[in-house]
Amino acid sequence: RRKKKIADSPKYGPFQIVMHRGSKDYPQPQGFVGNESLEEQNEEMMGQLKGKLSVLTSFAIDIGVEVNEQNKLLRGMDDKLDSTHSMVSNTIGKVLSLVRSHHNYYSYYLLVFCMFVFLVLWIFIR
Repeated sequence: RRKKKIADSPKYGPFQIVMHRGSKDYPQPQGFVGNESLEEQNEEMMGQLKGKLSVLTSFAIDIGVEVNEQNKLLRGMDDKLDSTHSMVSNTIGKVLSLVRSHHNYYSYYLLVFCMFVFLVLWIFIR
């Protein structure tokens, strides 16, 4: 029996090619010894697969926990934005009702307020 190894060729990869000449050089079946070897390899691979599966399961659980925490944060932000939106809309409604009223005092109040703000800024900048 002659063995020829092709080292990492692009066609065959890192596999070993066995060439046989004549019918008497073929390997004889080894019975249970070959099966036991295959079973041992299968058991070893199953153990590796179980380890990888447990790692993936823990990752999936961790991702689920993280998603739930992010959803809680997003719901809290949504509630705060809703309350802010309602507060701003109420304020705009009050300003619009003040503008629609026929009193001209609101412009004076606005002028006094702007002067006060400019005065405070001028004091802090100076």
